[in-house]
Amino acid sequence: MCREVCYNRLMKNNRTLLIILIIIVALFIGAVVIVPQVTKKSEETPALDISNYDTTKPIDANDDNGQIADHVKGDLKKAKVVLYEYADYQCSACALFDPWMSELLKEYGDDLAIVFRVYPLTGIHPNAIAAASAVEAAGLQGYWAEYGSLVFANQAEWFYATGDKRTEYFVNYFTSVTKGAGDIDQFKSDMASDRVKAKVNFDKTIAESFNLSATPSFVDSDGKELDFASAEQTKTGIQAFFRKYINSKLGK
Repeated sequence: MCREVCYNRLMKNNRTLLIILIIIVALFIGAVVIVPQVTKKSEETPALDISNYDTTKPIDANDDNGQIADHVKGDLKKAKVVLYEYADYQCSACALFDPWMSELLKEYGDDLAIVFRVYPLTGIHPNAIAAASAVEAAGLQGYWAEYGSLVFANQAEWFYATGDKRTEYFVNYFTSVTKGAGDIDQFKSDMASDRVKAKVNFDKTIAESFNLSATPSFVDSDGKELDFASAEQTKTGIQAFFRKYINSKLGK
């Protein structure tokens, strides 16, 4: 009798613990979808001296970044407001921000430009470097913006992929973006090239120099990080935060 009662109590306790665990996991999954993802220090990045660069301004192609200049969305020459975005292609929140910020770029036209720098959080995202390398490789053939957005949009598909399967996904996206006109062999070669590795490492080193704690992060032209943590973590809330900031800079 005691054995049966104890067993029933144990099973009841186990069920309770299981329910609690399920709730915690569900809350965690929900959180990482809508809020920035916290960085975890990695020891993979080789030391790089960037002290000679003004990281609050767009950086031209040079030997340190593999002769790949900063990527820009918008018209830098006309923009009255310039933001610097640091993002990880395997970051769920970054995937949400991509279309949201694109809408703001269209809304503000020539008044807004965004300089995009990749910040792969290799400590928590094992495919971050591979994805960033694929985007840079596509960029070398003139498809950086379109390919990057496609990688973000299909994040769930390649998120856990490895080896040849992961490469297959990235090649398929390249074929789709280029409508078959791209050089696939060159794309594969560039993904693994020292040139692309240098660009990814260069951007990552800049991000770390700002001591950014999460992705996506945004820094203004004065080198100040924009803190949107208190904003409602939805499309409406995030866009409202950036509209308020941009309008203040435009004197509206």
